Amino acid sequence: MSRVDRNQPLGTPTWIDLAVPDLERAREFYCRVFGWEFDGGDCLLRGLPVAGLRQADQSGHGWDVHLATEDVDASAAAVTAAGGVLLAEPHEVAGRGRAAFALDPTGARFGLWLGRGFPGARLVNEPDTLVRNDLLTPAAAKARDFYCAVFGFTLDGNNDLPGADFTFLRRPDGHEVGGIFAAPGAEVSAWATTFEVADADATVAKATAAGGTAQPAEPTPYGRMAAITDPFGTEFTAIARS
Repeated sequence: MSRVDRNQPLGTPTWIDLAVPDLERAREFYCRVFGWEFDGGDCLLRGLPVAGLRQADQSGHGWDVHLATEDVDASAAAVTAAGGVLLAEPHEVAGRGRAAFALDPTGARFGLWLGRGFPGARLVNEPDTLVRNDLLTPAAAKARDFYCAVFGFTLDGNNDLPGADFTFLRRPDGHEVGGIFAAPGAEVSAWATTFEVADADATVAKATAAGGTAQPAEPTPYGRMAAITDPFGTEFTAIARS
């Protein structure tokens, strides 16, 4: 398990949240799937925030990932310089930190986050918490150039998935923070969210019983994985790591 008590280095996925049209229904679903409790917009595991849910008339964008930065304004300027577009200019989030929201040049949404007393997800890389984020895009080369320019990432290929165009993203300290998956047939670019679980098959059963849909769990080089869709059409992945 990994407990987070401070702001993460530049480019690290540090928070995820989801806009839903029915907040109570969403809480019921994610409680049954992950055992989360709730405090306002925060989803809690063992009393610590691991994700966010918010009421919104328009949803359907999926789980939004927010990448850590030490300077939201400087990172926002780097986004536009590298060909991205700001959807929300840098702004204060009362009592929590400073944020911005953007589209990369392929059209994928992401946030910027500098915590001030709220670093983001306080538990990660353990069952029922965020374990990774990967960008699925039909324009992988453009995405790689953008994220390397904005966050100083370096790239590594992946020999575990022969035939797939997948590139690991690494921070300057060498730590892997995600990946870019070339999906030539994809209609849109989007950051995909993966949650760790103790048992992928049991999670599929819980999700379907709670009103979601799911593909059967399958083995991968990294663990047993399943694609799940919540009652509002939001897709995410669950993995029981090897």
